[in-house]
Amino acid sequence: MTVFDVLTMIGGLCLFLFGMNVMGDGLERRAGSSLKTLLGKLTDSKLKGFLTGLGVTAVIQSSSATTVMVVGFVNSRLMTLKQSIGVIMGANIGTTVTAWILSLGGISSDNLVMQLLKPSSFTPVLALIGTVFLMFSGSTKQKDVGTILLGFATLMFGMDTMSDAVSGLADIPAFQDLFLMFENPILGVLVGAVLTGIIQSSSASVGILQALSATGAVSYAAAIPIIMGQNIGTCVTALLSSFGTNKNAKRAAVIHLSFNVIGTVVWLSVFSLVSALAQPAILGESATYLGIAVCHSLFNALCTALLLPMSGLLERIAYIVVPEGKDTARAVELDERLLATPSIALGQCHNLAVKMAEEALLGTKMSLRALLGEDVSSAGQIRASENSVDHYEDVLGTFLSRLARAQISDDDSAEVSKMLKAIGDLERISDHSVNILESVEELKGKGIRFSQSAKQEMQVLCDALTEILELTVDALRHNDWEAASAIEPLEQVIDHLKGVLRDRHIARLQQGQCSVEAGFIWADLLTDMERASDHCSNIAVSIIDAHDHNMNAHQSLRSLKEGNPAFFEKLDDYSRKYALPQA
Repeated sequence: MTVFDVLTMIGGLCLFLFGMNVMGDGLERRAGSSLKTLLGKLTDSKLKGFLTGLGVTAVIQSSSATTVMVVGFVNSRLMTLKQSIGVIMGANIGTTVTAWILSLGGISSDNLVMQLLKPSSFTPVLALIGTVFLMFSGSTKQKDVGTILLGFATLMFGMDTMSDAVSGLADIPAFQDLFLMFENPILGVLVGAVLTGIIQSSSASVGILQALSATGAVSYAAAIPIIMGQNIGTCVTALLSSFGTNKNAKRAAVIHLSFNVIGTVVWLSVFSLVSALAQPAILGESATYLGIAVCHSLFNALCTALLLPMSGLLERIAYIVVPEGKDTARAVELDERLLATPSIALGQCHNLAVKMAEEALLGTKMSLRALLGEDVSSAGQIRASENSVDHYEDVLGTFLSRLARAQISDDDSAEVSKMLKAIGDLERISDHSVNILESVEELKGKGIRFSQSAKQEMQVLCDALTEILELTVDALRHNDWEAASAIEPLEQVIDHLKGVLRDRHIARLQQGQCSVEAGFIWADLLTDMERASDHCSNIAVSIIDAHDHNMNAHQSLRSLKEGNPAFFEKLDDYSRKYALPQA
């Protein structure tokens, strides 16, 4: 093997790793909504958690990325430690998909059909299609498909390059002696762990092992312990990512490590006993691409079958390694580790935006109750609610801005834009709730009371504002553009109510039934309530815009009204529902 073969092998490895990364990114973007759906169905059920981890890892092609994501979820308190166990186990199964894809490179047959299944036969076509999609398509979805195809073609080309470069090693006695050494199970496990720990990808290290198997010098006796060690090496990424997290996130990383260590110790012991006592002939045979894929899947399946029923034991080990005590880690709502998977990070942003909306709704409801009851006892709660909303806006605004700079799909980009607009409007709604409270405090402090007719009119406006806020939060929670379409008619009714209530106040002022000072406070209240409803309308329009991939809010409002009988039916319904009592 010459120095040029070494350089070729390094180049093939780089292409392999690059292709795997590009393909994983493309798959993640293309399956963004599916990933969010998978995680949305996560429950305390170990089986559902296992299937979630399997599905997510099969898509993003990296158990390390999935486990890092789990650490981020636990650190953000979006997932419990118990839930994380099943997901981690499922990730170990999901990562075996890559080895099965790579096993296609080991097909050797003169049969035409089998020849067509060899990656060298069809990857040039996939690369051509991918290039056409990337260069000439205006659709982001087609560009993502192009990225996936090019990533896969690059990965397989890198695999073939590595295999060709190392083929000369078959004639070198030292190389054959090296793999004879690895037939020592302990040494094989150490080699697999160290290699995977360095490149931080068990899928990639299995691919390298498959490429080396092309020399015929890698026996199953050497390959199986190396595969077992690779599962331990892949834990390095999660352990590193757990630095600076809370105790439960650290425990999730410990569970990942203990799961793989216990599984390796148990099945390595069984393997060693079988090797010593039965001495199966297959262990002396040269490993193949397909054989390595089978061993990789079988080992991970056996580890899961052994430890899934014993998940409580893994949890206890995690609590022993990371004991209870004061947790000095800062509470995190959105962990930056989630940025590695933008589509899932976006789903968590949506959940936090809904919490922000619910907090704004709660604060505004309390301020309206304070107004109608002329009671400021809830002032502390209202201001605390406003502070929470401000905090959510800071966290979400920062995180979404970083997310917007990532490579995301058109759908996700529209969702980011929607949420950035919505959180600004929610923060302003919360500000108006405090303004309403301050008006009530001014009324109380100056001993000013509204007339009975003014109170009845204000009750109607408060009821209408409460409904539009509830509709807005519900539309945001379910991302329901049809529900959002019902908000604008109510906003117009509130605009009309504000005008009528202002005119009636002027009439009372002229008749001496109301003081000028009370009139100023009345006007402030009307303005704050009408503006809060305007922000509800803005949020509704942003939901509709995201659904239609339209960034023109004025156009959306026009399309809602023009030639839309449903809009005017809703307008009539709300007008009757919130009709003011006779003056």
